[in-house]
Amino acid sequence: MPGYHVKYQTVTVGGTDYLIRSLSDLQQYSDPLGEAELAGISPASWPLFGHLWPSARVLALAMHTIELTGKRILEIGAGLALASLVIHRRAGDMTVSDWHPLSQAFLNENLLLNKLGPLKYHAGNWEANNPELGQFDLIIGSDVLYERQQPGQLAGFIDRHAGPSAQIIIVDPDRGNRVGFCREMAELGYGFTTRRADHVMENGDPFKGRFLTFAQALALEPS
Repeated sequence: MPGYHVKYQTVTVGGTDYLIRSLSDLQQYSDPLGEAELAGISPASWPLFGHLWPSARVLALAMHTIELTGKRILEIGAGLALASLVIHRRAGDMTVSDWHPLSQAFLNENLLLNKLGPLKYHAGNWEANNPELGQFDLIIGSDVLYERQQPGQLAGFIDRHAGPSAQIIIVDPDRGNRVGFCREMAELGYGFTTRRADHVMENGDPFKGRFLTFAQALALEPS
């Protein structure tokens, strides 16, 4: 037994079904080798990677139709990486990044469940340099601003891995750290625009949040 319980659910994105293996609930913790503790992941936050959050569904739907040609793409704080699966199915040049020690194992299982080939993965640490990761033309993420220290860490990480004309798309469920993140990105020279996401997701559930889009060439607009 792996020390945690899982479930399987079918998620529809743009008319395509994805079978997703996730944690059965958010009241779990299993770190027999101390990998999560070494990475600074607390018992309370340990299960967060393994839940399919509403923002991830919204991002995945956006990736179902976005232009991918010629773009090297990175999903940050990917968790179960639903958006990455969507892009991978569309033959995009996709790299998945997360800091949780189990994220890659869940990704590999979900690739098998959906009859998809291997996908590039990198254990990205927002606080450190990750020179082997390289730079990207499109960086995406969902619900990545749930801790106070994250705006500065994430902005720095993105800046290190964004190519000269990169676009950054973050789906945020209106968390309080959003304003600080936009400020950090502006200080690094990124303009941004925001727009409200649809109020209802594909499965009929309500969603409150917005798309944050950043690029060096965008005119700065208030959030």
